[in-house]
Amino acid sequence: MSQQVSDYFYELPQELIASRPAPARDASRMLVVDRASGEITHRMFRDFPSFLRVGDHVVLNNTRVIKARLLAPEIRIEIFLLERLAERRWKCLTRPGRKMRPGAAVSIAGTEARVLEALPGGERIVEFLEEPDLEKHGHMPVPPYFKRESDAGDDDRYQTVYASHPGSVAAPTAGLHFTPGVLAQIPHSFLTLHVGAGTFLPVKSDLIEDHVMHQESYEISGATAEALNGAGRIVAVGTTVARVLESRKEERLEACAGRTAIFIYPPYPFRRVGALLTNFHLPCSTLLMLVSAFAGTDLIRAAYAEAIRERYRFFSYGDCMLIL
Repeated sequence: MSQQVSDYFYELPQELIASRPAPARDASRMLVVDRASGEITHRMFRDFPSFLRVGDHVVLNNTRVIKARLLAPEIRIEIFLLERLAERRWKCLTRPGRKMRPGAAVSIAGTEARVLEALPGGERIVEFLEEPDLEKHGHMPVPPYFKRESDAGDDDRYQTVYASHPGSVAAPTAGLHFTPGVLAQIPHSFLTLHVGAGTFLPVKSDLIEDHVMHQESYEISGATAEALNGAGRIVAVGTTVARVLESRKEERLEACAGRTAIFIYPPYPFRRVGALLTNFHLPCSTLLMLVSAFAGTDLIRAAYAEAIRERYRFFSYGDCMLIL
């Protein structure tokens, strides 16, 4: 098994990158990949419930995306909130960094932000005079490959219909397809993983094993743990859910909270996840490596080639893939 990052590269026509969502959440196409037979078929996402078996349990990530981008255009400063550390104190990315050295203070988002510390990775610890009102002053942190600013449409569609725990700076995109109607048809539970900005970072090393995975915080409730302990097949909605479940090594789940930096790539023996719903991922990304570990590198390569031939829409606002 090759461990070269370049083995996860593929050519994607730019016009297949979806910068806007489908007209309706459940109107996306769904590529269905059967790991046992290698068969690849074409369906619609609204068919998802028909693929569940008796005893299956669907797990979704109920994190809520915060409006993490704070802008001061008159002085050309941007503060991107990464993680709340304490009241009024955040770990942030700032741009340009040279204007935001320790001690620097700027008026932004209706308050004042002061840089307390510059971290080795380039992040800043920033303290606000008053907690910024993100709903009033913040902007939705849509992915950079959209090549556009966020707008009012993203406030709704770059958020799952069940988002309830604020803390992410990127959406758990496999969940964007669900509607209340689809949820009502399936047995399901929620966990929470707050998606960090590291999800957008490229893998810069040549060898997979040299990549340092970012950490993200998660929580599993007692009710969800109990439901999963009694489930037949666990169907994970998204790589975030898969990473949380595979982070827990105990035989029986219990209510828990923690941080994970698990990096899943081939070969990896999945212990809990039995089926996976996921969107199409960027070339050479850690997410593409995870789905390749789940379905096999050759089968995923074939599935992506089929999706490109059939003009599927890719990435966050794109179509999805169900791996059985």
